[in-house]
Amino acid sequence: MFFILSQYSEWLASHDAVVGLLVFLFILAVVSVIAFPAVLIVTFFIEGIKIIRHEGMKPSNLLSMLFSILLFGYLAVWPVIGSLEKGRFSTILYVTISFSAVYVLSLMAMYSLSAVLNLIHLRKKRNADYIIVLGSGIIGTKVTPLLAARIHRGIELLRCNQNAVLIMSGGQGPGEDISESAAMAAYAVDQGVDAEKIIMEQKSVSTEENLMFSKELIDNENAKIVIVTTAYHVFRALILAKQQGIKCVGFGAKTKWYFTLNALLREFAGYLRLTWKRHAIVIGIIISVAAAF
Repeated sequence: MFFILSQYSEWLASHDAVVGLLVFLFILAVVSVIAFPAVLIVTFFIEGIKIIRHEGMKPSNLLSMLFSILLFGYLAVWPVIGSLEKGRFSTILYVTISFSAVYVLSLMAMYSLSAVLNLIHLRKKRNADYIIVLGSGIIGTKVTPLLAARIHRGIELLRCNQNAVLIMSGGQGPGEDISESAAMAAYAVDQGVDAEKIIMEQKSVSTEENLMFSKELIDNENAKIVIVTTAYHVFRALILAKQQGIKCVGFGAKTKWYFTLNALLREFAGYLRLTWKRHAIVIGIIISVAAAF
């Protein structure tokens, strides 16, 4: 951008209004970059309070607030600690933690961007053969609002892909009177879906098994497959599907914003568990380089 502006410097010199606009846009960009971390910290903290109020004080519900506190500490407190450290070991430790944090934050940024991009679809009609709706737990025999949103999304896609079949995927877990897939199928039938358009996968208890056992129900290796789950869960589900050799696209069902932010952090942690070896190698290289200098 700098070189382009330099090339047209003479023309810009005679157009004060354009120069003023460019200066304004530059200042706006700088302010946005500076303000972004503060907005991120405040947003996650506020949404963290909301999820605790609505969902209760559980470890999994503390991720949003914990992330905001750690990010604040890293940006505001950590540089001060670094200026106090004098010894070689403390310097190596400080550099290692600093670069490791930058690496993890960069991964999180890429993961979040990838998650958003995989939710963008220009059309719902995909000539799909199978639409796999992933289960997420039921209460007794009733689907939860989160699971109902997934089913509605699956039905919406079925109406755009009328030759497709719905695969309701989910086994029976603790506190559930029937399998998730049975409850999902009954809910879909109540919504007007023909029972003959539904297949139930009733053995799975995790996302990996949802995909694995659903794949066993598909007799066409070239089938066009759509996976439906909650928006924040789509990207990790696609990663797991790729690992199992399932070619598919993912569609997301909406949920509440405060729940989405917290769940996205949980999904990112799940991604790190899937790929921890490669990241451990990178951090090991960081430690080696820090020690060398």
